[in-house]
Formats: sequence, structure tokens, C-alpha cells
Amino acid sequence: MKKRTKRVLGGIAIAAGSLGALGALVMTKSRNRREADDTTSDVWARPGMSVTFRAELMPGRDRSERTFRVKELLSSGRVLLQDTGGEHAEREFEEIR
Repeated sequence: MKKRTKRVLGGIAIAAGSLGALGALVMTKSRNRREADDTTSDVWARPGMSVTFRAELMPGRDRSERTFRVKELLSSGRVLLQDTGGEHAEREFEEIR
């Protein structure tokens, strides 16, 4: 094979490899974007929703005294409540029925 032919075939091989890598990158990005869209609709609490602390965390209080409204849902999955301070995680509350 001539030197020029080898260079042309080498260039074609490099171009094909780079196109394959680019295609894999685009597919991965689109899959990650789709998964991110799915998780936004699946949250455990929403602003304005009532949540109740587990009885173990607030012993001696009635259910009505342990119930608060969600003020804001943070990106970490934790919530801010309207009449209390601090961030609270899902495991601190009773299951939603």
C-alpha cells in the first residue's frame, strides 16, 4: 500500500472513532436529562402540604401538635416548615397515607 493510501485510511479510522465517541456522549447526556425529569415529579412533599413528625421525636404531644405545613422543598430533598426552624428530612416524619 502506498503511503498516501495509509494516511487516508488512518484518517477515516480516526474520524469514525471520534464520531462513535461523540454519539455515545450524546446518548449518555440525553439519558441523564430524561432521568432528571423523572425524579422531579416524584417528591415526597410539596409546599403547602401537611406533614406530621414521628411520635418518637416529639414524645408526649398529640398528633395535632406534631403537624406542620411545608414551606419550601429544598433541592437536597429536605424541607423547611412554616412554624419551625431548620431543615428536616423525610425520615423524621410519619408516612403519608
